Amino acid sequence: MELQVTTLSVYSSFILSVNLIFCTATTISLGNETDRMALLAFKDRISSDPLGALSSWNHSLHFCKWKGVTCGCRHPRVTVLDLGQQKLLGSVSPSISNLTFLRRIHLEDNSFSGQIFQEIGRLFRLRFLNMNDNSLGGEIPANLSRCMHLQAISLGNNNLTGKIPVELGTLKNLKLLILGSNFLIGSIPPSLGNLSSLTDLVLWINSLGGSIPGELSQIQSLVSIGLSGGNHFSGPVPEDLGSLQHLTKFYLWGNQFGTGNPDDLSFITSLTNCSNLESLDLSENRFKGILPSSIANLSTHLSWLGLGQNQIVGSIPSHIGNLVNLQFLGIYKSFITGTIPTSIGKLRNLRKMYMYENMLSGQIPSSIGSIPSALGNHKNLEEINLSENMLHGAIPRQVICLSSLSIGLDLSHNSLTRSLALDVGNLIHLSYLDVSSNILSGEIPSTLGNCESLINLYMDVNSFLGTIPSSLSGLKAIQFLGLSYNNFSGRIPKYLEELQLLTYLNLSFNNLQSEVPKQGVFRNTSVISVIGNDNLCGGIPELKLDQCIILDNEKKRKSHVSKVIIPVAWVALCLIFFSCASVALYWLRKSRKKPSLTTSIEGQYLKVSYAELFKATNGFSSANLIGVGSNGTVYKGILGHEENIVAVKVFNLQLCGALKSFMAECKALRNIRHRNLVKIITSCSSIKFGGDDFKALVFEYMPNGSLEKWLHPKVDEQHKLRTLTFIERLNVSIDVAFALDYLHHHCHTPIIHCDLKPSNILLDEDMNGHLGDFGLAMFYSKIICNSSEDQSSTIGLKGTVGYIAPEYGIGGLVSKSGDVYSYGILLLELFTGKCPTNDMFKDGLSLRKFVESALPEGVMKILDPLLPLEDEEERGSNNARTNRERIGRLQECLVSLFSIGVVCSADLPRERTEMGDIAKEMHAIRDRFLGLSIHRE
Repeated sequence: MELQVTTLSVYSSFILSVNLIFCTATTISLGNETDRMALLAFKDRISSDPLGALSSWNHSLHFCKWKGVTCGCRHPRVTVLDLGQQKLLGSVSPSISNLTFLRRIHLEDNSFSGQIFQEIGRLFRLRFLNMNDNSLGGEIPANLSRCMHLQAISLGNNNLTGKIPVELGTLKNLKLLILGSNFLIGSIPPSLGNLSSLTDLVLWINSLGGSIPGELSQIQSLVSIGLSGGNHFSGPVPEDLGSLQHLTKFYLWGNQFGTGNPDDLSFITSLTNCSNLESLDLSENRFKGILPSSIANLSTHLSWLGLGQNQIVGSIPSHIGNLVNLQFLGIYKSFITGTIPTSIGKLRNLRKMYMYENMLSGQIPSSIGSIPSALGNHKNLEEINLSENMLHGAIPRQVICLSSLSIGLDLSHNSLTRSLALDVGNLIHLSYLDVSSNILSGEIPSTLGNCESLINLYMDVNSFLGTIPSSLSGLKAIQFLGLSYNNFSGRIPKYLEELQLLTYLNLSFNNLQSEVPKQGVFRNTSVISVIGNDNLCGGIPELKLDQCIILDNEKKRKSHVSKVIIPVAWVALCLIFFSCASVALYWLRKSRKKPSLTTSIEGQYLKVSYAELFKATNGFSSANLIGVGSNGTVYKGILGHEENIVAVKVFNLQLCGALKSFMAECKALRNIRHRNLVKIITSCSSIKFGGDDFKALVFEYMPNGSLEKWLHPKVDEQHKLRTLTFIERLNVSIDVAFALDYLHHHCHTPIIHCDLKPSNILLDEDMNGHLGDFGLAMFYSKIICNSSEDQSSTIGLKGTVGYIAPEYGIGGLVSKSGDVYSYGILLLELFTGKCPTNDMFKDGLSLRKFVESALPEGVMKILDPLLPLEDEEERGSNNARTNRERIGRLQECLVSLFSIGVVCSADLPRERTEMGDIAKEMHAIRDRFLGLSIHRE
């Protein structure tokens, strides 16, 4: 009996063990099949696999050996799915939620679209979720909070919308929360302050707003806070953040932080407790007040300090040299006064120093100047920008001989004097040098030709003299060369023809003489200017200069003939002289009574009366009306003894702002001269016959009217106008780019146009573009001065709806980048034929988004349907290959043009390009287009 019991016990144990083994095997088998099916369902959602990442996902291999799949050691269940950077296209299947042993998901840098599946909360073992750099949309699933072991959520650079889920604040193990570069809205949930393990909080480039919740100061583990660019955070910065002992990176640039109070930057003092701080960027906000001296007490580990484009006043703290590891120092576009501290010489690791567009001043002591000679101690310094200040004195040798400079040295728009030292030849690695708009004198140092890396050299608006030295022929990399508004004399050097990369040359308003070369850069009138040199002759016909009548070699050849002819000719000339003297005297007196309209004395144009303009326009008759603007009307007129055809802009002084507009145009146009600006002939400030005030401006007449009427003709005008060709549109866009570049960077005082649009671009008889209407134009120095006293004096909706930069609508300061935005919209309009206020642009769709969505493959589909795809030479051609090449060239150029337009019209000012670079790119596009055309022929 006892044996039976024992046997039964053993048998029962055996049966139990067998059942347990069977059940476990069945469970594992079922789990294996579930994982395999889940992976295959994931594969089914992939529409493109160019690298063949999923080629091994088939029945011939166990799924644990498939590429990107890792299984556990103790059981064949999927624990890692890693398919990052495989260029996969498709959506993420919710079936992944069946991989219940999954700990890591790495799908970054692909092209996944659609939403993040809601079932993700079932992955309770998940620790890392990385779906950066895709096109995922929809909201962040709140049930991610169920994945209690999550340590990293990385969903940056997608198209996610909605708010940051409050529920994420329950993830106690979370270390990384990366949600940057999306379209998230709302504020930062205070619940994130519960994330006691969080080290990195990255929310930049979204549409988030509100203030920084004080609860973030509870996260003592925080190392990096990124709230920059594209957000709308506002209010004060909590001073409690100074308690974050481990904080190394703190980025707030491109927001609206600040309260308008003088102590906006007081929180910097609390940050001195962050002994590990390496990067602090507060630029492009609304911080106001004095820069606290405590900034010099920040961590000695600090390598990046950005404070630019705020409303900071006062001087730079004298002990800023304490920040010995600083590599980037940006205190630009503010209202900083005083001198540059000599202690900057202690910043031996400094690479980039930006202090431009302030009000820095000061005299030059024997040991230190307004530009500190201590800078000469730097061995790593790559770029210095101190432009648009009030610095004076000589440029210290220690700066000019700083051979480490490789990016740029910009000292323009100051009051620097004396000559350039010969040491400038030490700048052998420098690519950008701008000393324009100063009071520099003397000759160009011959050593400047040693700077073989120079791409941009601007010396305009100074008092340089002498000849253009032959040593500049050594500038083999030069592309942009500006020498205008100086006292250069002698001939234009022939070697300028041979500089193959030279694409912009401005020699205007000097004392140059003799023949203008015809080759190289001189073949293109849109990239050179030689006006204001009265003794020049020759050149290509488009320059419209007098012919060079007798060349030097002709004089030598005919000198012996002159010895014989002179005695005879002398007698004949005497007879001719006396017979013509009375006639000449008569015309001289007559010309004095009615002077030529083109005559000017010291830059002041001769004025005309109301009566003369009344007569010129046939009593301002409707038959002479050629345009109506916001401040008045424009008439065609015939003026003066020489019967010049002019355009007369009459201001309606009954309209609010008309008088201010008149004064603005007078001031702006008084000292600016450029081939792509509408030329002012004279002004009239007089009294009408009835006794009312009268204000008018007289311009050079543009026979082809405005660009607006060519792009969007009225019904009754359509039959009169042909359609603008591609090259004509391209030429006009380049003309406008050069005009804006001149206004922004080459005037004595930079000018912001503020109202760029097709109706303000006029076309001459050769279809060249001329920018006009400076009624809203603002001098940049005036903007700085006014905004320091009353911000409202320089902000508001400057311009026309559709072309206004978005920052103007939210109280942003008027800036050069506002003109760049308008140019971008204009460029897109030129080639799509669609006005930015077209009815189709609604419900979130804009002209910019319309174009951006078509890049690059769909550009031909958005091209203006009225734009002819054939030029005159190719019409009637039946050569299919020729037509394909032509369309290919056109498509390539359109991709480049539309890309520039999209960049220029970016929402954030910092993402837009400067006009000088834009003009260069536009010109290069045309060169490629025409170069290909010439090659084909």
